[in-house]
Parts: sequence; structure tokens; C-alpha cells
Amino acid sequence: MTTIELQGSGGWVSAELTDEEVSKSKLVPNIDKHFLASLEKLDLEKMLKHFCKTCDSEFDGPTKIQIEEKPNEPVANGLILIERGQYTCHKCNSIIGEYRVFSQSQ
Repeated sequence: MTTIELQGSGGWVSAELTDEEVSKSKLVPNIDKHFLASLEKLDLEKMLKHFCKTCDSEFDGPTKIQIEEKPNEPVANGLILIERGQYTCHKCNSIIGEYRVFSQSQ
């Protein structure tokens, strides 16, 4: 496990990731940034701390997660969006980052 700071649109999350998750979190190979949105739903137990840009606050532990209704929405050839959600701040409820979970259709 590797501790990585994952960037979101409204802050960041520090989390312990597997090598595979670290690789997925890098959108651009030669840039040293990692992104929440490039991972599917992150396990709360992996989150060590998080920061919210809106209220300029840092917290120990995981964010809150707000799950939107499960859309089961086709998004590409054979790919279905099965869950959409946001990582949100404990203090002001602002969105720190978002995630999407996909499934291959049969």
C-alpha cells in the first residue's frame, strides 16, 4: 500500500492505495498528480484525511459519501454506469470529488 494525495475539484483526499489504484489515479503519465475521479468508489477505510477548498478545512479520516440513485445508464458500447456519487465535506457539505462505478454489459 502507498499513501497518495488524490486531487478532486473541491479539495483532496489522502488515501492508502494498491499499486493498481495508484496507476489508475494518474491521468497523465509524466505529471506527478493523482486524481479521485479516475478511480471508482474509494473504500472509506483507505482514506486517511481530506481537505475541503470551500471551507479551507482539513480533517482526519474519510469524507462523507453521497450516492446518487443507481442509474444503470448505458454510457458506451457494452459499458453501463451503475453508481454515481460524491465525496463531501463533513463541515460544509461541499463536493470534494466525484466517482463513477461502471459494469460491462453481457
